[in-house]
Amino acid sequence: MIRPHTLLAVIAALAGGAIPASAERLISSLSTHQVLVGSNFAGTELVLFGSIERDAATVPRRGGYDIVVSVTGPHETMVVRRKNRVFGIWTNAQSYTFDRTPSYLAVLSNKPLDAIAPAATLRRLEIGFDSIALAQSASALGLSPPNEFREALLRLRKERGLYREDPAAVTFLTPTLFRASIVIPPESQIGNYEVDVKLFADGVSIARTSSALEIVKVGLEQFIVSAARDHSFLYGIATLMMALMTGWFASIVFRRD
Repeated sequence: MIRPHTLLAVIAALAGGAIPASAERLISSLSTHQVLVGSNFAGTELVLFGSIERDAATVPRRGGYDIVVSVTGPHETMVVRRKNRVFGIWTNAQSYTFDRTPSYLAVLSNKPLDAIAPAATLRRLEIGFDSIALAQSASALGLSPPNEFREALLRLRKERGLYREDPAAVTFLTPTLFRASIVIPPESQIGNYEVDVKLFADGVSIARTSSALEIVKVGLEQFIVSAARDHSFLYGIATLMMALMTGWFASIVFRRD
């Protein structure tokens, strides 16, 4: 028979082993949390600064620290199509739909990912293009996307600068102070972006912190979008009147007497 106090001791030991305590703590901050996009927006670059704090009893890690920064943009549905040549004409043959796929994805680190953590750890944490899970559309549930469609999606997003994996984007200024460069290309979507920072030591993730940034459209474009969304009836009337006035003006200018 197991005595009550013995059982409590076993439960406490298991609980202590299941949730290991980490003596390190991550602190990070962005150079700005809001990017303003106008008609002449040509992209921008943000800087993330961070530090690793240790308590007085923590012994410095012999292998040092590693940082992985993942920046994820608004999700959207993406369709990848494969074209075939039929009778000399290129036509769409097959397609695959990826649901809720990040419109922007940057994976930044201080060294190659396979040198930071084992492949199993990267897959579990979904770090890197090889490990990220691309959700299927409802019509494709139960079907695995062919590698060619997945690779095509990643290749096309990389070519547009919307997907980026840079093993040299994080720089350690001191053993516990680091900075990372986040490039926002001109085609980036408007919306909220999540910035996730993970701290690794000896191939294990030991700390994590997150923040957010927002890309906001300003100027005439934003005024038109807001008017169409918030005052749809009046926006429709104004658009109709502008079309009538444009037609009337054109009839006056090009009238033949």
